[in-house]
Amino acid sequence: MTRSRDTLLIWLALAPALLVAGGLFGASLLDGVAQSLGDLAIIGERRLSLDAYAHVLGGATPAGREFWVALGFSLWVSGASTLLAAAGALLLAVALSGRTGRAGGGDLLVLNANLALPHLVWAIALLLLLAQSGLFARIAAALGLIHAPADFPVLVRDRAGLGVILHYVGKEVPFLALIVLAVLRTQGQAYDAVAATLGAGPWLRLRRVTLPLVLPGLAAGSLLVFAFTFGAYEVPALLGVRYPRALAVLALDYFANPDLGRRAEGMAISLIMSLVVVAVAGLGRALGGRREG
Repeated sequence: MTRSRDTLLIWLALAPALLVAGGLFGASLLDGVAQSLGDLAIIGERRLSLDAYAHVLGGATPAGREFWVALGFSLWVSGASTLLAAAGALLLAVALSGRTGRAGGGDLLVLNANLALPHLVWAIALLLLLAQSGLFARIAAALGLIHAPADFPVLVRDRAGLGVILHYVGKEVPFLALIVLAVLRTQGQAYDAVAATLGAGPWLRLRRVTLPLVLPGLAAGSLLVFAFTFGAYEVPALLGVRYPRALAVLALDYFANPDLGRRAEGMAISLIMSLVVVAVAGLGRALGGRREG
């Protein structure tokens, strides 16, 4: 009875914030669904239909002809960024934990400083450093490593999205590393010490001991990273190319199109993106439940 009462009090305390957040989110979602179905009061169009979805998925319009390419590009960038960031965060957290027993204040300060840096600022910094007219290209040319700055490898604004991936990995490794470090702190060194006593090497301990301990937290953080990178606009708009474009860039381009009739297609793309993230989250949850079973 006491536990139920405490739970009820917690929900009552959270109710005002949940009502505000839920109301704003629900209203925005309903408005987005209505606009994607053609309810565009701004041009006096109120007829509801699935035409926007048919155009986008069927390739009947310019947005539709680019949609599948943009979807593949967004999945590639988000998936690669998430996997690389998760792997890098795991290795970094294990290295910090093993070096000092726990991460010191200086290590945490560096990790948190990266988190405080806005994505747009980091993207501009990468552009100034890694572009073919950037600082590294000019230094390489001055040292005679390349003939001219234009010979520098294309690392940003490339068709493969390497610059975008590099940006997200650099930004999300500290975020995931802090999650892994928090888990390692709570678990202590006992499991790792026992495995080492039994003759397990560093890589075997990482795979059989550390990874299972931190996997739930790392998986949850990786899902957040995937959702963010899949829906982010500013980084692929700045570091990407005109074709292929990320879905977020394509959606905003059509939502802000001077032809207001295209707004339904832009909103349809945005809702499809949301469904993709929900599907990935559901798949991850199913795989996690199957692994626990």
